[in-house]
Amino acid sequence: MSTIAEPITLPCGAVLPNRLAKGAMTEGLADCQGRATPELARLYGLWAEGGSGLLITGNVQIDGDHLERPGNVIIQGRPDDAALDGLRAMAAAGTRGGGHVWMQISHAGRQTQASVNPHPKAPSAVAVQLPGNQFGTPVALTEAEIVDLIERFGVAAEVARETGFTGVQIHAAHGYLLSQFLSPRSNLRTDDWGGSLENRARMLMQVVARVRQAVGPGFPVGVKLNSADFQKGGFAFEDSVIVAGWLQDAGVDLLEISGGSYEQPAMMDIQGIEPPEIPVQRTSTAAREAYFVGFAKTLRRSVSLPLMVTGGFRTRAGMNMAIETGGADVIGLGRPLCVDPAGPAKLLAGAERLDRWETKLRLLPPALQFLNGLKLIQSVEGFAITYWFYAQIDALARTGTARPGVSPFSALLQVTRSGAAWMKARRAAS
Repeated sequence: MSTIAEPITLPCGAVLPNRLAKGAMTEGLADCQGRATPELARLYGLWAEGGSGLLITGNVQIDGDHLERPGNVIIQGRPDDAALDGLRAMAAAGTRGGGHVWMQISHAGRQTQASVNPHPKAPSAVAVQLPGNQFGTPVALTEAEIVDLIERFGVAAEVARETGFTGVQIHAAHGYLLSQFLSPRSNLRTDDWGGSLENRARMLMQVVARVRQAVGPGFPVGVKLNSADFQKGGFAFEDSVIVAGWLQDAGVDLLEISGGSYEQPAMMDIQGIEPPEIPVQRTSTAAREAYFVGFAKTLRRSVSLPLMVTGGFRTRAGMNMAIETGGADVIGLGRPLCVDPAGPAKLLAGAERLDRWETKLRLLPPALQFLNGLKLIQSVEGFAITYWFYAQIDALARTGTARPGVSPFSALLQVTRSGAAWMKARRAAS
């Protein structure tokens, strides 16, 4: 039986040295022109030396007007020499442990913050349904713009290969642009890009084809796909199974299973959000720690391509069980590696578990903990804890050491102020 220490050969022939992957996590460390910085190289060097067989970068955006957050790396057209050098340094650092580093390529679509773009492009003019006016009213893409974006995904993949990344992952989950096309809640189009599932998946499938054309047959191409949106009338489990089959036929090498969007953030482990109900979820403690293993087992009945599952894994026993029982071929790790980048090496050496830091963090002081039952407090605390992990990534990148002593509230302020300063500098430079 395979375990986390076993290598895996992907359909294209590339070999991952073990089954542990650093899942994509937003970094916010590019300069104001969207170029990779020395801080990103330092960060990926730490993760590369930490034992993961695969590192997947945070969102690298194909359009500077559609960012997931301030500080995203941007590849919009052919980068200049300075941008290429930054990417080469990042890729070299990310492979120095002997593993792979893949560039995640993405477009935020309607989930672009209003401070970045008050009128982002999307499949249809359907706004994100969240309070606070964080996201502007989107404008429907024209067919010519859709075709241009498909080409941009291909260009980004070419740049990834040229600069030393060993693979790419196409982000079609979490409510970003390709996920928006897949969902009948956000895609109301009546042309060839909307309506039936085949039409809603058309952009994703053409992006996969263009990326494969760009990188060739021996270069890994992965896709991140929602198991479901967890919203009534959205992208459903049954849709995901069908699309996964199409992706297998298209030659995808690794399919990462996730779920949710900003409107229903199943992927973010935010306190106060009910965990998704997924078919065939086991009841053992080891299996329950992983959010999407149940769906992956269901999906395994229909596809044979390697599956990566990210979200909630903390114990070596749970990871090995997921692999041995067919729930995953690759285990994605996120939050623990924000504090301890050497976590994978420790697991491979026999450690039983990774720290679950989020259970130790609280926004309110002890005297006010009785307020934690309020949904508003739970929501604010959940986002503050997410920003705490952002702050740990920032500290690793800038100093080589995490700062677990910082409070979630301080982290929330730090990351918010940093993003505002980045946007100010970007506007001044444009």
